[in-house]
Amino acid sequence: MVTCHDVAKYILEKQGPMTAMKLQKLVYYAQAWSLVWGEETPLFNENIEAWVNGPVVPELYKSHSGMFKVDAQTIPKGNSSVLNNDQKDTINRILKYYGSKDSQWLSDLTHLEDPWKNARHGLLPNERGGQVISLQSMSEYYSSIQPEN
Repeated sequence: MVTCHDVAKYILEKQGPMTAMKLQKLVYYAQAWSLVWGEETPLFNENIEAWVNGPVVPELYKSHSGMFKVDAQTIPKGNSSVLNNDQKDTINRILKYYGSKDSQWLSDLTHLEDPWKNARHGLLPNERGGQVISLQSMSEYYSSIQPEN
């Protein structure tokens, strides 16, 4: 199974260095949209939590904790070669749409969307929380906003 580190490594190899916050949001959107485009198959198994600044994969956070900018070397556990063509296509589509946005824009966007908002329910805006954003909530929400073909 692909890990969040593999996805992060691929993103960084394709996009180059970026803020750790932006990387977290791109990994989140890769997971969310893979559930829609990949017939509800998760891209990776690690949990995503609803933190103050948006969705975060705690397992990935351990790789870049304390860093503002990250690059492919920051993610030594990652191996992008384990991704299949469909997974790479999903991530490439994410990068095409979200890749030019800055980290604050991406964070603000997640704050408007139900999966993060629902997982944060009952918490104050700056209150720490480790509530998991469920795969089901991501699948349901992003499926509902996907334009019909």
